[in-house]
Amino acid sequence: MTDGPSLNGHLRYRRILLKLSGEALQGSAPYGIDPSTLETIARQVAAVVERSVEVGMVIGGGNIWRGEPAATRGMDRATADYMGMLATVMNALALQSSMERIGLHTRVQSAVTMTEVAEPYIRRRAIRHFEKGRVVIFAAGTGNPYFTTDTAASLRALEIGADVLLMAKNRVDGVYDADPNRDPNARKFDRLTYMEALERRLKVMDTTALSLCMDNKMPIIVFDLTDEGNLLRLVEGDRTVGTLVS
Repeated sequence: MTDGPSLNGHLRYRRILLKLSGEALQGSAPYGIDPSTLETIARQVAAVVERSVEVGMVIGGGNIWRGEPAATRGMDRATADYMGMLATVMNALALQSSMERIGLHTRVQSAVTMTEVAEPYIRRRAIRHFEKGRVVIFAAGTGNPYFTTDTAASLRALEIGADVLLMAKNRVDGVYDADPNRDPNARKFDRLTYMEALERRLKVMDTTALSLCMDNKMPIIVFDLTDEGNLLRLVEGDRTVGTLVS
């Protein structure tokens, strides 16, 4: 893991874990999956794979189902969370299809066993996929209720030995001290420490996920994926993109 000199010539990061929220797949649609947004994401991933960057991905399911709100309305929390895991698998399969259409070799690994549609999550197999130039999408979160896909992203980033965890946001280009879509005076941070993010309760990721990254010194970059080209700029070491938490 590094925030130091560039790797492989002009590349700063050799292996990345990209975290997408389910809402990021909606695009401008009110619900579900927007095909043009899938294509945009696939093109950005292809651009970094062409530079020999190894890419793992974790996707949320909030565009289809959110477990916590359902639980507050009376559903059993574990059941609601398992339903959310299934939503992430749907998103993963949709993204896999979009990426394979443009020639990216992609594998979906699920933390919940469903061998008809996805491989089971096996760490060593995932690393072997990376070595063969394949993109790996990690679905179904951690496979456990009460844990978010942010926590799954932190866990998978550490397990696969990623150089950085990239938190892709939808039309928000970093971490702010207030909601920039509501407060025109919101101030963007270029860099933060883990403790600053925790103490100020900034919306980087949930506290369990952030603590896991802090304890294991996994750098996090929060950035706007809707600005096409940002992902490539990040792996090339452009420090003006997003907010670094380290």
